[in-house]
Amino acid sequence: MDTNFYEQVYEVVRLIPKGRVTSYGAIAKSLGAAKSSRMVGHAMSYAGTAHPYVPAHRVVNSSGLLTGKFHFSPPELMEELLAKEGIKVKNDKVVDFKKVFWNPLDELSVD
Repeated sequence: MDTNFYEQVYEVVRLIPKGRVTSYGAIAKSLGAAKSSRMVGHAMSYAGTAHPYVPAHRVVNSSGLLTGKFHFSPPELMEELLAKEGIKVKNDKVVDFKKVFWNPLDELSVD
């Protein structure tokens, strides 16, 4: 387990604003590891044990699907947390995904 990579993932996820979501791939790209979206997903499966808190519910797949929901207990919790932040989900998919998508590469770039 690459704890340093995981910590970098968690740092990015902690920056996602309420009411926004990002994808595993976007996080990987922002860390300069574009082909590591599966590693990001793996890191997210351990996010519940990380301190400080990691808002893992804000990370979805590149289509807006709640593919990580089975790491929540119960699985419906992921959708409930998103709903509390004003994000609509239908059939396990974020509605208006492109509108609520937060791209760390754009948001965190230093000009």
